[in-house]
Amino acid sequence: MPDINRNIPVSDATDPHPAQDTVINAELRRGQEYYIAETDETGLGAVDAVADESAPTSQWGEAWQYLRKRPMFWIAAILIVLAIALAAVPGLFTSVDPRACTLANSLHGPASGHPLGFDRQGCDILARTIYGARASVLVGVFSTLVVVIIGTIFGALAGFFGGFVDTLLSRLTDIFFAVPLVLAAIVVMQMFKEHRTIWTVVLVLAVFGWTNIARITRGAVMSVKNEEFVTAAKAVGASKFQILTKHILPNAAAPIIVYATVSLGTFIVAEATLSFLGIGLPSSVVSWGGDISAAQASLRTQPMVLFYPAIALGLTVLSFILMGDVVRDALDPKARKK
Repeated sequence: MPDINRNIPVSDATDPHPAQDTVINAELRRGQEYYIAETDETGLGAVDAVADESAPTSQWGEAWQYLRKRPMFWIAAILIVLAIALAAVPGLFTSVDPRACTLANSLHGPASGHPLGFDRQGCDILARTIYGARASVLVGVFSTLVVVIIGTIFGALAGFFGGFVDTLLSRLTDIFFAVPLVLAAIVVMQMFKEHRTIWTVVLVLAVFGWTNIARITRGAVMSVKNEEFVTAAKAVGASKFQILTKHILPNAAAPIIVYATVSLGTFIVAEATLSFLGIGLPSSVVSWGGDISAAQASLRTQPMVLFYPAIALGLTVLSFILMGDVVRDALDPKARKK
């Protein structure tokens, strides 16, 4: 048998005729085709390129894409819009004065122009239920706004500066956190027997209700302040105030927004509780808590008198809680995967 390897020239880096060696190898290996791939002119940059025709999606854009596909979001949004509409323009839903009461109509059933009947004082139940949204929603909204402002300031300063500032503000937060919200409101509201208004209730609830927001803000700021974009802002000479307000707080706002949404329902319940106990809004102000308290005497004979303001209160609080849950899932990718 002829030695094939004897006729194959060995090619190395100094071989001046590499093409001839290829031809010889192809001739000696009969029945085997030998191909040389053409040079690929397509660079790696073009292969690995990602289409960038669309604008990048932000966290809030992704959250909206998630929310718009959730029926629970739309149910909660419709209920919240309805509650706000009742509080803002109650005249669109009824033309009856909620304070126009006639004892002759006491506990009468539905009549023409009064589809829900009358309460013990002869007041139209539908009108009082509609107008009762104003006090409850106003207390909830403004209490939440004040609480978010106070809690965000305290929590942001504590989380950003740390050290002595963190210790001082955290201990102050713990002092207020140790006092139950409703109990503190009951005690303080006793001091304003002659001057109870919506703004008095808002002030009392805000003074004792900002601690949770402060704690959440502190934790969110501490988790964000060590990110790379904060280091980059420091490198370009941004001041501490600019870093905190323009870079850290916007990226730490998600948990604050979620808790603020749930807090709205909490403060509405707190106002109703105070009014139910007779130490919240005065009887001259139409509120769901006051109507529920007044309907206790008719619970056995006419339970529907209590049912209508109670269901309005329950649906409003439920809508804010549902909104907080679905917004939390939208802003938290980990919760979304569970």
